[in-house]
Amino acid sequence: MQIALVVGHATATVKHDTLDGQTLLLVQPLMRDAAAPDGPPLLAVDRQGAGPGDRVIITSDGRAIRELFGVENSPIRWSVLGIVDEIEHPSGLPRA
Repeated sequence: MQIALVVGHATATVKHDTLDGQTLLLVQPLMRDAAAPDGPPLLAVDRQGAGPGDRVIITSDGRAIRELFGVENSPIRWSVLGIVDEIEHPSGLPRA
């Protein structure tokens, strides 16, 4: 799992059947300080209702995604698991 920032959305009129009716978000993975970018933006499927500016929890766990979407085979690589309300860094925990 990783924290990411929602930076946009995508629309695809032609897509894999398992993506029909799904919301596609463009998310920017973040470093452990939850501020600095960590790599290029990714496309993630969202069922949580996230929008631009939201910090979200994303996963690339294929098994979890297949269970969440109830499909055996799907090209879905990234999925939004939740919307982050707050991030607290305990004192003494190193920041990136």
